[in-house]
Amino acid sequence: MHQLREERPIGELFGQLTQDLSLLVRQETQLAKTEIQGKVSRAARDVASLAAGSVVALMGGLALTAALILLLIDPVGLKPWLAALVVAVVFGGGGYVMLQGGLRDLRNLDPTPRRTVESIKEDIQIAKERRS
Repeated sequence: MHQLREERPIGELFGQLTQDLSLLVRQETQLAKTEIQGKVSRAARDVASLAAGSVVALMGGLALTAALILLLIDPVGLKPWLAALVVAVVFGGGGYVMLQGGLRDLRNLDPTPRRTVESIKEDIQIAKERRS
């Protein structure tokens, strides 16, 4: 026995489909907004933590620098200005070497997303072959 089902006009079906798709897009957009807001909030907390940690690490580095200068003054017997100059030259030279290495690496960096470009080319080729 067949159950009788109500046939709906095609216009009504398309109208319902449009409403459903519109609702789905709105829901997905809201979900994306909520997810992004959560991630931005988390990133802000992480950046604040990095900033605080950097300040504390900088203070430790400054204290270490002072300790090295004092070490060169008392046991070694250098004049204070000369001890500070020696430490500054050593740190400055090390920083210069690190900066030059970073700049060299940045100059050699290829920003082109090669794998993505190749993947897109392959997708285009596959689409062309399927159309033929």
